[in-house]
Amino acid sequence: RAHIAIVGWACTTLCLVSYAAAFSHGASLSACTDMMPRHLRVQLHSPSNNYITVHTNVSFYFPGDKVPVTVRSTQDFMGFLLQARKVSNDEIAGTFIFIPPGSKLLTCFEDGDTVTHSDKSLKRNLSFVWKAPDQPIGDIKFFISIVQSYFVYWAKIESAIVAQ
Repeated sequence: RAHIAIVGWACTTLCLVSYAAAFSHGASLSACTDMMPRHLRVQLHSPSNNYITVHTNVSFYFPGDKVPVTVRSTQDFMGFLLQARKVSNDEIAGTFIFIPPGSKLLTCFEDGDTVTHSDKSLKRNLSFVWKAPDQPIGDIKFFISIVQSYFVYWAKIESAIVAQ
């Protein structure tokens, strides 16, 4: 019986460790729509009560423009998921053409429309460049979900509107 208990404990531990390690290399595609981490027993915090800001240095853009996006934090975090979305219907829009070290592009609906972390190193301030589609899409906002630790996160922290 002791061997069975030890084997059961070892299998459970290995499963949980492999599940946790999967997210150390970025968000899964299952987070594309709602931007929610798929961790076990995570604690969602209010988007209005956070230490993260996501902003651009522009208030408007034209089709095809390149828009710098900056994420600033007063505390370290490990993971993130960043997207631009149309204000009119919340659809993901555009592509990221510059991403910082420790991050990678995801394809939620089109190549490079989402950025996530590629490792679990601690992060604070990140810079990106987003490219608007060549056709008009209307006003957009940038949204970021931040994972401070495996159990604590903030979902869909939003930027100001960037008008077209």
